[in-house]
Amino acid sequence: MSWSRRLASATAVALAAFGLDQASKWLMLEIVLNPPEPIALTPFLNLRLGFNTGVSFGLFRDALEAWPGLLGLFKFAAGFGLLAWAAFAGHRLERVGLSLMAGGAFGNALDRWRQGAVTDFLDLHWVDWHWPTFNGADIALSFGVALVLLAALPVKNRAPDRANA
Repeated sequence: MSWSRRLASATAVALAAFGLDQASKWLMLEIVLNPPEPIALTPFLNLRLGFNTGVSFGLFRDALEAWPGLLGLFKFAAGFGLLAWAAFAGHRLERVGLSLMAGGAFGNALDRWRQGAVTDFLDLHWVDWHWPTFNGADIALSFGVALVLLAALPVKNRAPDRANA
């Protein structure tokens, strides 16, 4: 598969992740969590609207609150870098993982650019302990990292990726 075809397929995966993230955020903001009252789905999962002005897990929230555009611009740049990396990736799992990471970066970057914070709505918890609220872009990023790590594992007798032939 040529570099341009790998880039096109990586872009398609990234756009799908981006589109699903943005559609889910719109659905939560405009319909499901309007008004923004928590909804218990299971004993360990709620829908709860939140806005993160920091980076992962709300880190550096105070320092970055005044600079949402800068962090959004950085995430857009990272997304394009991940797409370029995906186009050169030698393994299909790595390519898909990097593409998912790019789509997640684009989804959260657009939120920061539009509203100054990332829209979060998935609240995992155990009794009174809550994981930081997250969204579809975060899921795409997490699965993408897992796929890249999986692709990096040494596998005996792995057939070469035909995409690079």
